[in-house]
Order: sequence, then C-alpha cells, then structure tokens
Amino acid sequence: MSKRTLALAAALLLGTGTLAIVPAMPAHAAEANLKCHLDFSLSGWSAIYKHAEGSGTVRCDNGQQAAVKIAIVGGGLTAGKYRIDHGTGDITHVRDLDDVFGGYVQAGAEAGVVKSGTVQVLTKGTTSLALAGHGEGINLGVSVGRFTISRP
Repeated sequence: MSKRTLALAAALLLGTGTLAIVPAMPAHAAEANLKCHLDFSLSGWSAIYKHAEGSGTVRCDNGQQAAVKIAIVGGGLTAGKYRIDHGTGDITHVRDLDDVFGGYVQAGAEAGVVKSGTVQVLTKGTTSLALAGHGEGINLGVSVGRFTISRP
C-alpha cells in the first residue's frame, strides 16, 4: 500500500469513528483429541482389481454415533474372495464425528486361506484408523487402495 492510500484509509476510519482496535490473538483450531470406534462387517473379492463393501457403526467417546457404509477399492497383484465379520477399528486424532468420514489410504500384503485375520493402520491427513478383524475366505497378493467411510 502506498503512503497516500494508507493515510486516506486511516483518515476515513478516524473520521467515521469506526476504528476498532482488535488485540492480536492466535487462532486455535479445535483440539483433535477425540477417539472414535468402528464396528463393521464387509465382504469382497479381488482379481487385480480389489472391491469390498460393508456397513457398520461409529461411536465416539463424546457420545456422537452414526451408521456407516464402508467401501474398499484398489488394485495390485491380488486374487481371492473374503468376508470379515465383527471387525473393529479405532479412529484417532478426531475433532468430531464429521472427521471420520472420507477416504483413508490403504496398502498391504494379504495372505489368507479359510479362516484368516487382518490388522491394518490407515491414514487420512492427521486422522488415523487402526483396523482389526477376522473372517473367512482366500486372499493372496499385494495391493494399494482406498478405504472409504460414508453415511448410508
């Protein structure tokens, strides 16, 4: 800003009596220290392309909860068909329930025959999702994908 423009703006503000002095205060985002819990079931298949769908419930420590839809899509060198019943997940670094929704990056190596289990940690920005589950099926390979939690 030029000196003339600055002086003119100050004169206008002083002349109208609308000059307000606002103390400089740092802006704080809401603390992301809430923890939420996911209970889910899903089934899927893979043959180079990986696809799974399911549903569940998210419950947060502050009392918020929601029914959710889960989708996994991705690709890699995979083959198989599987089902996970009674899966669980812990979602951390959350401000409120809305932070849970969206896509999480997923990468992993799978090897399971008949009864198998899985443990994965996924991220979405600073939000983390740790999944655990057991189920049935056959799945073998290495893949990358997206684990999405959405409203039904």
